[in-house]
Order: sequence, then structure tokens, then C-alpha cells
Amino acid sequence: MRALWHPSRVHAPVVLALRSLVKRFDDVVAVNGIDLEVRAGECFGLLGPNGAGKTTTIEILEGLATPTSGEVEVLGLRWDRDAARIRARIGVQLQETVLQALLTVRETLALFASFYERVRPLEDVIADVDLGDKAKARVGTLSGGQKQRLAIACALVSDPEVLFLDEPTTGLDPGARRSLWDVISRYKARGRTVVLTTHYMEEAERLCDRIAIVDRGRVAAAGTPAELVAQVGGEEVVELVAEPPVPEPVLAGVVGVVSCRCDEAGARLVVSGIARTLPAILEAVARAGSRPVRLATRHATLEDVFLSVTGRTFEQAEAPAKAAGAPR
Repeated sequence: MRALWHPSRVHAPVVLALRSLVKRFDDVVAVNGIDLEVRAGECFGLLGPNGAGKTTTIEILEGLATPTSGEVEVLGLRWDRDAARIRARIGVQLQETVLQALLTVRETLALFASFYERVRPLEDVIADVDLGDKAKARVGTLSGGQKQRLAIACALVSDPEVLFLDEPTTGLDPGARRSLWDVISRYKARGRTVVLTTHYMEEAERLCDRIAIVDRGRVAAAGTPAELVAQVGGEEVVELVAEPPVPEPVLAGVVGVVSCRCDEAGARLVVSGIARTLPAILEAVARAGSRPVRLATRHATLEDVFLSVTGRTFEQAEAPAKAAGAPR
């Protein structure tokens, strides 16, 4: 189930604004001219492969990093002159959160609550993240998913207006991931704003009202999930492996094929009117003297959007960052 973007949010106040944002680390340009606006009450996702610049961008919004150039506003305030006022109104869950193993869940939240003037009742926060039966358990005894929920609870204890989540479900099993999705959805249902980074397509589609696809430090595309998928130009994707391979121009020339990309894994065709286009594709394969050895059809997804706007699959974009050990 995808998040639904309500048209009224177009007129909601802008709570986060990035203008011509640039961040350099020596000779590396991590963020290269990003312009974004996030409005009150929406869940906004930065979607992209590891090393794309997502974490650097969100750390600048959180005040943990200073931009090389550009402008940043959080709730109408600026980090260089309003840092204390901003910190009182935001919640932050970092990509890696180290908590004291010997403290209990409740003691951990009490510690974080001591940092703020305005806090929510701790029992309410514990209930929000489904840790009621673990309130007296020591942090060191929690599972990975429970620790992630506790990290988000620490970010929620001050009842923030904006919640920042950096890769909140990385490394979790599917059950723990969906449990965290429920926590985020409940917070957003209270009319609050969420900004999260992720490299999970399903997570972005499920949680986010709007998404910015980030690649090589730039915004490659932005919009609602439905708007982004519509940019692909077709409703369905045909994945085809033929023996011998069919030349790309042959497949691209079939009526109804919006775009075609062939590589060593086979052909990926974005098509419209699949009921008439699929038989035409199979006829073209036969005329080329080939036969299909694998054929699959599916709805277009955000992964197809990424391929369309960057010219690479998500896996191809991730490969250099994984080889270099890039976490950001």
C-alpha cells in the first residue's frame, strides 16, 4: 500500500528548505546543488544508492554538518543563528545509534528526556514504539529491531515537529522492518513531518508522500511515487531473456514499447497496452530467429524510474560505493 499524497498539503507551510546546497570533502563532492522543499505533515524520502549523498544531506538538515555553500532553513530558522531553537523542535535518529547496554528502556528514555524542556510522558512514547513489555529490560538484551524502535523513541521523546530518520530499517528482517513502518506511520498520523533516507524501494513507496531520487549528489527526479512512475512513460515492464539475444533496435521498434534497455542480464522493456504489445514483442523475437527462455511482466516501479533517469540500475549504482565501503 502506497502513501497517499493529499492535494491540500501543496498549500501547507514549508518546514524545510534547501537551496543550491553543496558539500565537499576535499576533492569529493558529496552534495552537488540540491534544491528541495518539504511541507508540514508530509513524509519526504531521500531515495538512492549508498554513496549518493543522502546521509550528508540529512546531516546538514540536522545541523550535524555544515554546507560548503547554499542555504538551509529548518522551521523557518537557520543553524548559524538559531541552533538551540531548532534542536528543541526536531527529533533525530542517526544511521548508527549506540545506546548504553546496561540501562533499561525506560532509563534510556529518561536520560534523553533530561535534555529537553518539553517532553512527552515516557509511557506514551514507549507505547508508541510497542516496547511496553520491554520497559524494564536492559538495552543489551533487545533484538536489533527493538533497539531501532528504541532509537526512534529517543528521537520522539521531545514531541518533535520534524523527525529525521537516516536509514531506519537497514539490516532488519522483514518483520522488524514492517514494525518500524507502523511506528513511523503513527507519528505521521499525528500531523507531524518525517524526512527519511532509504535505499529500499518498497519502503519509499509505502511510507513517503513525496520522494527525491538522489544520485551522485544531485536530485535526479522528485515527486509522488505515482508521479515518478508515470515519468517512465508506460504502465508495465517486460523482462525478457532470449536465446540468442535479440538486438535492442529490434525490440525498441515494436509498437507499444516506450523504452528498451538490453544488457548481459537480458532485455527490460517499458510498454503501454501490454495486452497488444506483448504478442508483438514475441513476434519480433521469432522473426529475429530467437526464442524466449524467460519472460516476466510486472508493474513499473521506482527502480524503473531510477534506471530511466540515471541510465543505471540500482544495483549498478550501488556497486562502486560497496567496493569503496561508502556508507553515505
